Amino acid sequence: MADPVPLPVLEARSAALTGCPAWRTLQQAAAGIGRARLGTLLDAPDRYPAFSRTAAGLHLDFSRQRLDAAALGCLLDLAGERNLADWIAHLFAGADVNGTEHRPALHVALRSRDTRPLRVGGTDIRELVSRELARSLELAARVAEGRYLGHGGQPVTDVVNIGIGGSDLGLVMVTQALAPFRTGAVRSHFVANIDGTELADLLDRLDPARTLFIVCSKSFTTLETQLNAEAARRWLLRSLPESALARHVVAISVNAAAMDRFGIAAANRFAIWDWVGGRYSLWSSVGLAIAMAIGPVHFRALLDGAAGLDEHFASAPFAGNLPVLLGLLGVWNQNFLGVGSHAVLPYSQRLARLPAFLQQLEMESNGKGVTRSGEPVGWSTGTIVWGEAGSNAQHAFFQLLHQGTQSFSADFVAPAAAAGGPPGQHRAALANMLAQAEALARGRTAATALTELLAGGMPEAEARTLAGHKVHPGDHPSSIILLEQLDPRGLGALVALYEHKVFVQAVIWGINPFDQWGVELGKDLARRMAAGLDDGAGGPGLPGIAARLVAGDVAGGSR
Repeated sequence: MADPVPLPVLEARSAALTGCPAWRTLQQAAAGIGRARLGTLLDAPDRYPAFSRTAAGLHLDFSRQRLDAAALGCLLDLAGERNLADWIAHLFAGADVNGTEHRPALHVALRSRDTRPLRVGGTDIRELVSRELARSLELAARVAEGRYLGHGGQPVTDVVNIGIGGSDLGLVMVTQALAPFRTGAVRSHFVANIDGTELADLLDRLDPARTLFIVCSKSFTTLETQLNAEAARRWLLRSLPESALARHVVAISVNAAAMDRFGIAAANRFAIWDWVGGRYSLWSSVGLAIAMAIGPVHFRALLDGAAGLDEHFASAPFAGNLPVLLGLLGVWNQNFLGVGSHAVLPYSQRLARLPAFLQQLEMESNGKGVTRSGEPVGWSTGTIVWGEAGSNAQHAFFQLLHQGTQSFSADFVAPAAAAGGPPGQHRAALANMLAQAEALARGRTAATALTELLAGGMPEAEARTLAGHKVHPGDHPSSIILLEQLDPRGLGALVALYEHKVFVQAVIWGINPFDQWGVELGKDLARRMAAGLDDGAGGPGLPGIAARLVAGDVAGGSR
């Protein structure tokens, strides 16, 4: 493979999206295909084989997307014109693809099967990753096998991960999804919310002598994590001596001074590097809670599944490249068909937290309004992602999906093989998923509804009145993503698929998916407002707080 175009050249080109020839051709294609019915497209010969791909243990069926072969070809042309291949090469090589923070984004190195040195700032990060992974999995093995003892010599039975955002969402999702692979030696708990009730309700059920806390915070200063960690520390010290903290608290952080003050033993400190963003970090020591739940062997299988998808992304031609196709479909829907809302609908209860995880992954990454050079974008970016597990979702918001007035796209996600429970019920779940995808695509016309009502014996006058209420407009695009089975390897591939989809879209849009400056403003204001929310001037309790809010005192008089 030839050396990629230098990064500064790619940066300079990133703002010229609407000037791409393929962009203009796609606008014309969208105007034409917008008049076609999805049902008509679906009925074309060989539609399914032409619009489905399989790789790395995953199957992508995008036959229900509103596009034809010509539009797909133009999307692939757009990827070429946006130098996607060069961006992918730079991502894997450790170039500073996170331009605003002047650092690489090397989450792929956390699970890579490549043993050749990869140097960042003169340091071989593969060696760092290997050493830290071995350390963290050694501790995880002791916990997962019931060999890790607390201060009083009793085995730890409960592990509580304290973190937020990327130090929580992915861990919760993976641990729940891989429930059948848990060792059973410990129960896993996750605390994130700042208000304290989540932690308080949990602590009521735990024994300090058998509880291990993982404080997961790169800076050790994230407010939510800091407050919950201090509350956990006070709870431990009500029952145990201060020396016990060395056996009951683990930390993933770079802030040695803060860990010293907290009382965390050197052997229980693990690193996280600045070239790993929080929402991409479950593969690192941040995933310690996962490894403690499922054990090192299964954690390595999770990494291996992601590595397999990485290799596919880095080498497969774009026409058969799953993350490239998934990302381009999102660009097509949002920028050319005007669909900026995207539902993720997993048909496995074990994947119920996947939508929440992807909300952060996609919206924190691509929710940007400026290009890499800092200029305002002239096109839509940052899809709104939401969802819920099927079939519960069918009894919640599917009414709006089928008969409402909003436009949206959807991903249906499921394991092909049963992930537990009676096989017949898994088949029922798959049948529901396929039926919903078909209904969203094809809909039901007034004529069909009338025919069905009359065939059921309803009087014609009544049938004609009711038929309009039974119309389903259809024409809603969706994709189906199947895992061979919901195991560590399959889940690793699925998460990596979405990570790389985000990167593909960021390259097309010319934005940086690896920073999150939009998170900072609210944090800064909250620090100022917290100082004003006491029971001083203005009176105690809710009336006093309300009075100071109205007066602007809580914000330091800045209103």
